[in-house]
Amino acid sequence: MAESVFQRIESLLKQHDIVFDVLRHEPVYTSQQAAKVRGTPLASGAKALICKGGDEFVLFVMPADRKLDSGQVRRAKGWRKLRFANREEVEQLTGLRPGSIPPFGSLFGLPTLCDNRLAENEKINFNAGDHGISVSMTYADYVRAEQPELGTFAQ
Repeated sequence: MAESVFQRIESLLKQHDIVFDVLRHEPVYTSQQAAKVRGTPLASGAKALICKGGDEFVLFVMPADRKLDSGQVRRAKGWRKLRFANREEVEQLTGLRPGSIPPFGSLFGLPTLCDNRLAENEKINFNAGDHGISVSMTYADYVRAEQPELGTFAQ
């Protein structure tokens, strides 16, 4: 039987000797709902967005209280076009539904681009491939495990 995305995240973090907490909760579908059920600040949520920039799909990670700055991203990456992946593309690329995507593009063969402002949080929180499972870990450990491209991608 294939491992779930949560099990793959767990394996990745254990492989890097990373300490993390798991919270099982009622299903949440927005960043605001997730912050409330976790009892954490909205900005500590590591929001993951799959987009198509130029000819490739990428995963953007940013504080949940921010929005993607598409103009800035297009200029920085030299892309003429940038759009959000649609529901079908997200499901095809990840096997997951929007809102449950973890901030690990590497699990899906996608480049991960992380906004620098997520570093303002010592601990980050995110849905772990399921609307009812959240993981909390340090930002430093996240960067060590995922090794995302860092930059200014959100506003």
